[in-house]
Amino acid sequence: MNKNLPQLFGNMVFNEEVMRQRLPREVSKSLMKTMEEGKEIDPSIADVVANAMKDWAIEKGATHYTHWFQPLTGATAEKHDSFISPAPGGQIVMEFSGKCLIKGEPDASSFPSGGLRATFEARGYTAWDPASYAFVKDGTLYIPTAFCSYTGEALDSKTPLLRSIDAISREGMRILRLFGDTTAKRLTTTVGAEQEYFIIDKAMFEKRRDLIYTGRTLFGAPAPKGQELEDHYFGPLKTRIAAFMAELDEELWKLGILSKTKHNEAAPAQHELAPIFTTTNMSVDQNLLIMIYMKRIAEKHGLVCLLHEKPFAGVSGSGKHNNWSVGTDTGKNLFKPGKTPAENKQFLLMLAAVIKAVDDYQDLLRISVAHAGNDHRLGAAEAPPAIVSMFIGDDLQAVVDAIVSGTDFKGSARGKMNLGIPSVPTFTKDTSDRNRTSPFAFTGNKFEFRMLGSSQNISMPNVVLNTAVAESFRQFADVLEKAADFDTALASLIKETFTKHQRILFNGNGYSEEWEREAARRGLSNLKTTPEAIKTFTAEKHVALFAAHGVMSEVEMKSREEIMYENYAKVINIEAQTMIEMAGRDIIPAVTRYAGHVAEAANAKQQFVKNVDVSCERDLVTRLSALTAKAYETLGALREADNRAKATVGVDKIAESFLENVIPLMQSLRETVDEMETLTATEYWPVPGYGELLFSV
Repeated sequence: MNKNLPQLFGNMVFNEEVMRQRLPREVSKSLMKTMEEGKEIDPSIADVVANAMKDWAIEKGATHYTHWFQPLTGATAEKHDSFISPAPGGQIVMEFSGKCLIKGEPDASSFPSGGLRATFEARGYTAWDPASYAFVKDGTLYIPTAFCSYTGEALDSKTPLLRSIDAISREGMRILRLFGDTTAKRLTTTVGAEQEYFIIDKAMFEKRRDLIYTGRTLFGAPAPKGQELEDHYFGPLKTRIAAFMAELDEELWKLGILSKTKHNEAAPAQHELAPIFTTTNMSVDQNLLIMIYMKRIAEKHGLVCLLHEKPFAGVSGSGKHNNWSVGTDTGKNLFKPGKTPAENKQFLLMLAAVIKAVDDYQDLLRISVAHAGNDHRLGAAEAPPAIVSMFIGDDLQAVVDAIVSGTDFKGSARGKMNLGIPSVPTFTKDTSDRNRTSPFAFTGNKFEFRMLGSSQNISMPNVVLNTAVAESFRQFADVLEKAADFDTALASLIKETFTKHQRILFNGNGYSEEWEREAARRGLSNLKTTPEAIKTFTAEKHVALFAAHGVMSEVEMKSREEIMYENYAKVINIEAQTMIEMAGRDIIPAVTRYAGHVAEAANAKQQFVKNVDVSCERDLVTRLSALTAKAYETLGALREADNRAKATVGVDKIAESFLENVIPLMQSLRETVDEMETLTATEYWPVPGYGELLFSV
């Protein structure tokens, strides 16, 4: 590895340092203003920026450029065009205009649109996002862009995100001005997305059609060892994993991604990468790159990266923890408790805004992480429940309780941690413990939204967070701007908000059955499956929220509702079809062959030794025959249920049919097949088992 990390870091990124070096001073200042303040870009500088970007990219080995965008597939998309243009005498010149930088036109006909566009209507546009750095990858200049239809509706994840960032800045600045902040020009949201993932051997992966088609194992009996000993968690990195992680770090650093922490996670073969915070827009782009590079670099090492939320039953699945904060362009973190009474009043109002937002829009937060993969994880022992609640720690809870009750706050002193070993220094403890069962936890100067699935684009959760908090800010500013006495109105508003929304606060065990019952008594929603969650997406309250802040129109929301239903149904259909193929063409024939082999062995033994005991063989054949018959019967029922679900009318009804009729049969088939695996000789079983998959690297 190149050890000169400062020189390596960001060397493939057209970042601010490169802009200052490559662009005329006034052009650089104008572009920086657009990036920092969210102002409209000056079209007159586009050609200058494009030419400098092209020259820099060519020096980095680029021959093409692409507008890199985020269609509603959950992945990214790109169309590559070369820099070459014809010149006299059969020669070429390398050109890249401001027009090419600002606007692109990919074919939009085959991307999900949720009814916004007919298939024959192909035109769509990509528009440069100056607030996210361009970069060079694989000999191509990548330009982050938004993506919209010919009629102007957002067809991507980035456009609503950018709108939500503007919304929270606009409304938040009203609050800051009331507190006398005259220097800040813009509010910024920042995100650090911790990424969990599994790594398995590529040779094993290629022998499993379920992993190839769906990203998870649809069959698999537990291995003798799982994560019971907890020895993998933060354990020493294996040689191949360490080599993979080292190369991953280096490639991410080249792209300016602040990959900071890496370690083994709880389940065997599971790991985590955590970056340092950056602006929400860039964090979304960078997390997409992280997932792309994890898969690519794993393959170079003879490995495969699995990003599915639950690739293996019986061990922990993978999530993505969205660490979210709000600050100013002057560097002030608004979620950091202050040192003066005035600063603490502002902090308490910010806390109240988030508490109100999470309570008011708990369904939207749940919807933002709803997809088929995450349904396997939420509520399991490795993830928060589907009930949205907030953990704020004992000290902050005591502050809230004191304000609600009108009593004096008596906080606990931050004690020293003394381990009783003279050579080990003492240190100051945090004011509260962490709560891993909480979906939404305050962790010092930020909030950790823990419900996200490992494979998902983090845009939508942050769109919801930004917009919901923007609405709290708007309502607070409307009250405080009209107040005759600001301090009195502020104290009253904070107390009223804490009192009204304290039901969302919960510092206990989110896994317990008692909490589920208590949450129901409090009136909190519990949307356990994706179809249940999607039903509430276009509720009048949610449509009004996004419309009020210009984040999404009702038409754009309804299109996304349809896409979410369609995607859920498509995922379950692919899984069901894969199970049908594996069970019918591989597993049942293999088990039948093995049972025949056992029967032949029993007959041979009886011919060789009269009255020999063959009860073992007879019992094994009987049990396997019963299981294969049951599997075959369930297979037929699954095929019929899958066909009926696909023939159902209405995207919501299709999704519900898959949930209610197909998934139970899939589970039944899996249970039968997994039992067959435990009775079948290894050399007959057609796919690698869990032990091979989880412990072969």
